[in-house]
Amino acid sequence: MDTFYISHGSPTLSIDDSIPARHFLKAWQEKGFCQRPKAILVISGHWDTAVPSVNVITGLNETIHDFYGFPKDMYKLKYPAPGAPELAKRVKELLMASEFKHVDEDRKRGLDHGAWVPLMLMYPEADIPVCQLSVQSDRDGTYHYKLGKALAPLKEEGVLIMGSGSATHNLRNIGGSSVPSWAMNFDTWLKDALLEGRYEDVNHWDEKAPSAKMAHPWPDHFYPLHVAMGAAGENAKAKTAHHSWDMGTLSYASYQFTTATS
Repeated sequence: MDTFYISHGSPTLSIDDSIPARHFLKAWQEKGFCQRPKAILVISGHWDTAVPSVNVITGLNETIHDFYGFPKDMYKLKYPAPGAPELAKRVKELLMASEFKHVDEDRKRGLDHGAWVPLMLMYPEADIPVCQLSVQSDRDGTYHYKLGKALAPLKEEGVLIMGSGSATHNLRNIGGSSVPSWAMNFDTWLKDALLEGRYEDVNHWDEKAPSAKMAHPWPDHFYPLHVAMGAAGENAKAKTAHHSWDMGTLSYASYQFTTATS
């Protein structure tokens, strides 16, 4: 099972057919990006905690509408995917067997829009169990890469590991008809670094990338990439699954990581 980093961009991805990335995600199954998973683990930039946390839901996941000021119809959308308590248990087991000795469980939290918005397009039937894992935005890229490495065995167990964030995420500088140089430079650097296998550079993105702090003033939407990258392995091959822009500065670049075989 390959791992993926999906740029989910704006919550309007859920309803706006003018966003090219929406069509990419709606064609997910038709294009055969991966075999049908037994369960899905989503690392979302919208769940940020002090230590790694998993949601342990035994029934159906609630749909969290964690956004404000959008069209009313968006607050009626539901994605009642089953919880994945066994996967949550396995995630906790793998992390604690590695260097992550403190892993919390949340038995109430459902799916934030970093999870349900892309999933409702990819798997609209909402019949695949879903578990979420949080990020720790006060840590660095290497930390999240190691988090992903600890989760690598899940790929062999039929689990789709999906990081969900945004390749660029500066909400204070959204808008405009053209892509500004800072956004283009960062986005191009990221693509080149990933496709050339320069994962250590990506781990140290805040030092290596041009306009790093402009592209990600806060790293919560970038660290899901490091988890997906780490889970694929250091010899994994990255390729662009999709690329488009919206609202001038919002890159919907999404990446697929294929584990190298001996």
